[in-house]
Amino acid sequence: MNFIQLFAGGQGGQGGGFLTFLPMVIILAIIYLLMIRPQAKRQKEKQKMLEDLKKGSHIVTIGGIHGTIAGFKGKEKKSVILKVDKNTNMTINRSAIAGQVGSVDDSETETIEAQN
Repeated sequence: MNFIQLFAGGQGGQGGGFLTFLPMVIILAIIYLLMIRPQAKRQKEKQKMLEDLKKGSHIVTIGGIHGTIAGFKGKEKKSVILKVDKNTNMTINRSAIAGQVGSVDDSETETIEAQN
């Protein structure tokens, strides 16, 4: 027996054709427009921001640490030396940078609140 006839409910194989798949196509279009496209746009913006970082830029890490870029490490410059205080330097990965100071939303850094 034909596979389509099994699900047709005995209607002799006559179906709606494209109309059968129209709801699925609409759902996939909505998912693309509401979820995939905005995420790809944010990812491109963040990649551009990470490429544009230079010495002296004020940044915020994903963990909420504020500092100034003092330099870069490695051949590919994947590590950043972050100056937090006069005598305190930290080495972090570029991927740990949430953004530059003033352009970071609260949603980009996680906040941990103490439970009372």
